[in-house]
Amino acid sequence: MIKMFRRLILSCILLQFLIIWPAEVFAQSQEAIFAGGCFWCLEHDLEKLDGVLSADSGYSGGDLANPSYENHFGHQEAVRVSFDSNVISYKELLDNYWVNIDPFDDDGQFCDRGDSYKPVIFTSNEEQKNEAKESKKAISLALNIPIDQLKVNIVDSKTFWIAEEYHQDYAVKNPLKYKFYRTSCGRDNRLKKVWGEYKK
Repeated sequence: MIKMFRRLILSCILLQFLIIWPAEVFAQSQEAIFAGGCFWCLEHDLEKLDGVLSADSGYSGGDLANPSYENHFGHQEAVRVSFDSNVISYKELLDNYWVNIDPFDDDGQFCDRGDSYKPVIFTSNEEQKNEAKESKKAISLALNIPIDQLKVNIVDSKTFWIAEEYHQDYAVKNPLKYKFYRTSCGRDNRLKKVWGEYKK
């Protein structure tokens, strides 16, 4: 009888807690997956944003199970971003994604060539898909170009496979190697050339 009484009290407390705190409090953490060349760089660019809780390097887009850096055939190097939607919206994440890639190159990105490095927006639901399409339209208008010149695919998400531990936070763990790679790859010079006149 005492145990039943305790359970009843706990149930009432939990119910009050759920009523007092709105659903948004529990639903504020969301995920987005982007591919845009070397995952070291895209991870580092996105994880600095206010509202981003974490960014993980990995592989997505293909059918190969348990891909590795040595063999991720069919997958793109991708970044999974966990974010607080009360601080940064998916639309704002998209804005930051676009200005950190070369949207005219679907044969790779910067010095990294091939299918593994092409730019892709992976969407996990209809809302993300619609926002991604709207962002692509907005970019074409802002750059005053036909939308078909933007070579970024918008596709349904597939399984995201986390990359090896040594790839996570590579820019933080290996700052000199990362800076040399990023500079020698010409990433920032190309971004300035593409987006220098773009105003969000």
